[in-house]
Amino acid sequence: MTDEIRVLVVEDEQHLAAGLKLNLELEGFQVDVAETAREASRQLLQRRYDTVILDVMLPDTSGFELCSRLRSAGNFVPVLMLTARSSLDDRVRGLDAGADDYVAKPFDLKELVARVHSMVRRRSWEDRRRPEGVQTFRFGSAEIDFETSQVRVSGQEYHLTHLELELLQYFVMHPERVISREELLESVWKLRDYPNTRTVDNFILRLRKIFEPDPTHPRYFVSVRGRGYSFRPDGAPGPSGADA
Repeated sequence: MTDEIRVLVVEDEQHLAAGLKLNLELEGFQVDVAETAREASRQLLQRRYDTVILDVMLPDTSGFELCSRLRSAGNFVPVLMLTARSSLDDRVRGLDAGADDYVAKPFDLKELVARVHSMVRRRSWEDRRRPEGVQTFRFGSAEIDFETSQVRVSGQEYHLTHLELELLQYFVMHPERVISREELLESVWKLRDYPNTRTVDNFILRLRKIFEPDPTHPRYFVSVRGRGYSFRPDGAPGPSGADA
C-alpha cells in the first residue's frame, strides 16, 4: 500500500475513531479523522480521498445528509456507512443517499478493513481505465452510457455511484444468466470467499428502485431462489425465477 492511499474517518466517538485510525494505518493507509460533518466537508475540499468511512450519527447532521450532499456536488468518493442501526430501512436509506457499502456496529474489524481494501482497489482501477465491454445499453425505459456514467429512466436522469454502475454493467454483460451473490462479490466488489452477501441484496434493491416500474414485482433484476439473480433485459419471466 502506498502513501498515496488516503482514508477519511468521519466519527465523533473519539475512542472508536482512534481505533479505526490505528488499524487502518497498520494496513498502510494514510488516515485523517473528522468529528463533524462540517469538518469532513472542509477536509474533502482540501484533498482527494480514496475512501470515506462515515458514521451516520454525527453531532451537526446525519451521515445520510452529508453523503447526499457529496453526491449532489458531484463528489463520488467511495463511502462506507458506519452505524449502530441495522434495519433494512436504514440500509436502504444509506444506499439511497449514495453510499457504496454499509456496516452496522458492532462490526468485525477484519471485515471492515477488507471492505476498505476492496473499495480502494475499485477506485484505483476506475482511475486507470474506462469501462470495458458494453459502452451504451437500453432496456425498458432506461438508457445507460457507461462511458459518461449518464443514466436516464423515462427521461429522468439518475446519478449512480461507481459501484452501482459496475454492478449494472456486470449484469448487462451477462444477460439472462443466473449469477450467484458470491460471483458478484468476487467480480464486482473484488471480495473472494467473503461470507456476508447482504451487501449484494442491498444494491439489488437500489437498482430495482431506479429501473423497475414496480420494485416490489421486479421484471428486470429477478431473484432466483437459492441461486442468485438474473438480469432479463426484455422484462420477460424466466423458467426458474422466483421473485423476492
